[in-house]
Amino acid sequence: MPEDDPRVRRTRSRLRSAVLELAEVRDPDSITVAEIAQRAEVNRATVYVHYRDRDDLVLDAMETAVGELAADAARCPYREPGPAPAALVALFEHVGARAPLYRRMLGPYGSARFCARLREALVAGLRTPFAAGSRPPGHDDVPPEIHAHHVAGALIGIITYWLGEHPPRPAAEIAATAWNLIGSGR
Repeated sequence: MPEDDPRVRRTRSRLRSAVLELAEVRDPDSITVAEIAQRAEVNRATVYVHYRDRDDLVLDAMETAVGELAADAARCPYREPGPAPAALVALFEHVGARAPLYRRMLGPYGSARFCARLREALVAGLRTPFAAGSRPPGHDDVPPEIHAHHVAGALIGIITYWLGEHPPRPAAEIAATAWNLIGSGR
């Protein structure tokens, strides 16, 4: 079926919503394709018409969220000193609003494919501003590609740590800590 067919878009949207709803309350590895199909009100075979496997569906379902997160990271004014920028606070608010899902996806039994996709999206979002010189002072000698990978890895590490806190500190507070480590907040 063509990708632009309204029925294809509708079915994929229902499947994405179903897997995200299930992943917020259960470990993604324990969710079966049959459960996703039942929640989306389609038959099991329909899932395989649209996706290779459950992980492929989860990655597609998280693509919009990952893109939003990467865009927030790219909007940070890394060259400008000061408090944590609103874009970084928004990044942590985004994760906090979806904490159960991110906790499962980035946790010890999460998805390596999701973690890799998140890292790729962050690097892609950071590459352009870093190449244009939007990096913290004192880092101009670091190649932009390496710096983008460094910040992406740091953000994933901080997000993972934060999601493991009980209770997690407020988004603005963890953003300020992250900014002190990766931005111009010093």
